[in-house]
Amino acid sequence: PQAKPSEVVMFESGEIGQVLSLGEDLVEVLLLTRSELRVGTKVVRTDELLQVPVGESLLGRAFDPLVKPIDDGRLIGGLKVSPIDTQPHGIIGRKQVSESLETGVTIVDLIIPLAKGQRELVIGDRKTGKTGFLLQVMLTQARMGTVCIYCVIGQRLIDIKNRFEFMEEMGIKKNCLIVATSSSDAPGLIFLTPYSAMTIAEFFRDQGKDVLLILDDMTTHARYYREISLLAKRFPGRSSYPGDIFYTQAKLIERAGNYKKGSITCLPVAEAVLGDLSGYIQTNLMSMTDGHIFFDIDLYNQGRRPAVNPFLSVTRSGHQVQTFLQQDLGRKLTSFLVEYEKMKEFMHFGAEAGETVQNVIELGRKLDIFFNQPLGKTIPVNANILLAGGLWSGVWRGGDDEDFKRKIEEVILNYETNKGYKTKVDELIKSCNKFTDLVNSLRMDSEVLGVAQKI
Repeated sequence: PQAKPSEVVMFESGEIGQVLSLGEDLVEVLLLTRSELRVGTKVVRTDELLQVPVGESLLGRAFDPLVKPIDDGRLIGGLKVSPIDTQPHGIIGRKQVSESLETGVTIVDLIIPLAKGQRELVIGDRKTGKTGFLLQVMLTQARMGTVCIYCVIGQRLIDIKNRFEFMEEMGIKKNCLIVATSSSDAPGLIFLTPYSAMTIAEFFRDQGKDVLLILDDMTTHARYYREISLLAKRFPGRSSYPGDIFYTQAKLIERAGNYKKGSITCLPVAEAVLGDLSGYIQTNLMSMTDGHIFFDIDLYNQGRRPAVNPFLSVTRSGHQVQTFLQQDLGRKLTSFLVEYEKMKEFMHFGAEAGETVQNVIELGRKLDIFFNQPLGKTIPVNANILLAGGLWSGVWRGGDDEDFKRKIEEVILNYETNKGYKTKVDELIKSCNKFTDLVNSLRMDSEVLGVAQKI
């Protein structure tokens, strides 16, 4: 009697649950633990909605949605509680995106740029490098002082352990935390994982901080919600998902955004099957977000790393926060890649192909090498812009691929370690409004690129 929807209830055996629905003479409760209940177990109301502990001391730790440590560490203290399910802010509390979000991944920063407060779906088949990309973004942002929250939804324990070890090895624990459930946890707890992560993100946002939230992955979340709904005898809809699956996930993702005080950049992940982007949950997530980055299984099998398909990827907010030079470079790269794809058909003609075709194919091949990036390596945006300008200026025309790779490495290393060189490059890029200005500057004075050649 008097139970409320979403209220927390406690059983005498120590388990907790959440009221799922109310009938005339019964209450449906979603259990948040795996243990079985016996008939006759006493249950009491708490008259409270579900809340999660939040606070600065969560940084550097790994825990479940109810903030119970899973990293074998001590209990987390000094926390206050916050409701797990809140209404997304209206238009008044938000502001237009104004800052770009650096990912450290060349092809994304130059062609599919992201903005702080953007919600960008990361979609692709299993084992196509999505997690590697997400860890690169987390590494780049954590080094820049952003609070990074990695939310692992119903995956293997070894996957959770790998994410935590990555944080430790890279020395970014002080700015990162992991909210995780494994596939052996209760479906109710797995379902709550992204909500808990979003609540923690909102705590850091309210302190005026920029937050990066990774939800890995939302297709698994949808499957567990389907399981809960079918067990509760809810009427199934398309693909047996409940009718409110869109509302359930959209309400969560809508809580991210750019606010007058702080921002939450959300990267939900979706798993595609055989490169199919038209699945029910996949298209739902696409319509909730401000674009998507598509990891192509065919490109992955060809050896491309990261296997991002620039033609099938979209960003709806990233371009508006770029400089004129970056926008111009993005347009140039996109149009060239389209031309390069067409010219590939003439590659088998070899020496018989015209000079124009040969030049396009050579530049395209070098661009493929430029875009290839090993896992764990991040590259600053300005170093990428300089290298793209060097490619177009023809400074590296001819020569073998290994020599070109070495020169790229030298320029990046010089940019990251030599302060004077970094300042010179930054000033050069700042002085150019168009990509052609940068290319012409490098043609007249290739010393900026020549610094690397003298090392």
